[in-house]
Amino acid sequence: MTALAKPQVAEALSGASSVRKHYLESLNLVERLHRQLLDVIKDELDRRDEREINSVQALLLFNVGDQELTAGELRTRGHYLGSNVSYNLKKLVEGGYIHHERSESDRRSVLVRLTRKGEAVRDMLRELFDRHLGSLEAVGNVGADHLESLNTTLKRVERFWIDQVRFRL
Repeated sequence: MTALAKPQVAEALSGASSVRKHYLESLNLVERLHRQLLDVIKDELDRRDEREINSVQALLLFNVGDQELTAGELRTRGHYLGSNVSYNLKKLVEGGYIHHERSESDRRSVLVRLTRKGEAVRDMLRELFDRHLGSLEAVGNVGADHLESLNTTLKRVERFWIDQVRFRL
């Protein structure tokens, strides 16, 4: 290492240590927020006396929405792990929340879409999130500009992590 490079490395390490605390806190918050979202959904399911499905399955129904998707597409969109998707889709099909059929173009793929029962759960979560929107700024002190900044930052971190895996950095 040259004499010129040493100060740059020291400066980079110094900057990294000041960012380290915030980065680790962010990782912790992302994980906690996901668990808290599942708790909020569970609470809504309990209030509506919906006992057949759990919060993960309800969120899966919400994320399927009005689309017809494969299990692989759900997984690659980052919502679920492979075995998690398969297990929960199987339970949702058995419970009558999701209709599934083999793809015409690729017989290995199974296409899923919501049944009326699944649409009711999706709508329940839409109503829940709409209620949140009604008070998020007034009660939570979180406005559109905060969310826009948060989403931009989270997308950057997501891109960084994708690149870490893809390019083995």
